[in-house]
Amino acid sequence: MLVDSHCHLDFADFDADRDALVERARAAGVGLMVTISTRVRQFARLEAIVARYANVYCSIGTHPMNAAEEPDVTTEELVAIARHPKVVAIGEAGLDYHYDTSPRDLQRVSFIRQIAAARLTGLPLVIHARDADQDIGDILAEEMGKGAFPAILHCYASGAELAARGLALGCYVSFSGIVTFKNSKNLQAIAASVPMDRLLVETDAPYLAPPPYRGKRNEPAYVVETNKVLASLKGVPADVMADRTTENFFRLFNKVPRP
Repeated sequence: MLVDSHCHLDFADFDADRDALVERARAAGVGLMVTISTRVRQFARLEAIVARYANVYCSIGTHPMNAAEEPDVTTEELVAIARHPKVVAIGEAGLDYHYDTSPRDLQRVSFIRQIAAARLTGLPLVIHARDADQDIGDILAEEMGKGAFPAILHCYASGAELAARGLALGCYVSFSGIVTFKNSKNLQAIAASVPMDRLLVETDAPYLAPPPYRGKRNEPAYVVETNKVLASLKGVPADVMADRTTENFFRLFNKVPRP
């Protein structure tokens, strides 16, 4: 079984065929999916989706690009929503300096509040890092010093240094379709260096479809292709990689019941 540890099934891209998409994922061997929150105030959409599909779980959090929309979300509010039985992670939290759609000070405040929620709940923090490697690493190191919390560097596309810092702090690293692209040699080298017991796979659907679907809308079934590339990079069969990343998923996302 494979797990798509990060997708966005609440996005309008999937409104026309969400049922069929979930069935295609199941047919491809993707047994579980985690649909990731980008806005706390839109939790009702996620709640409806996880209620509809037994094999779909969700997170709760504010994406850094949306931090200015939700400056009043508190750690306490996140912890309260996280009591929902199908909320299994905090985030998508972090820093995005590429587009700067939210002021960096608000991104930082939101990030730290979500770190606190992960620490209090024991749920993994889903970290978005874009063009902010130094600040992400510094914040993680400082906050881990206040009390450990589980975390994952999602859709990894940053440099080797942040990966090394994250791994040293106990983080997991998840790779999306980016690692399958021909121009991603540096990222492939990073993926090859991540210990097998810290690797996860994801789609970040509807974005970043791997070949042979590149340029099309991504969906959870396509995580099979990313798993194949990761397996090749680590020199193991695809079924072995699937087993390892799924075991890693259940160790990190330990609120999700094993099938």
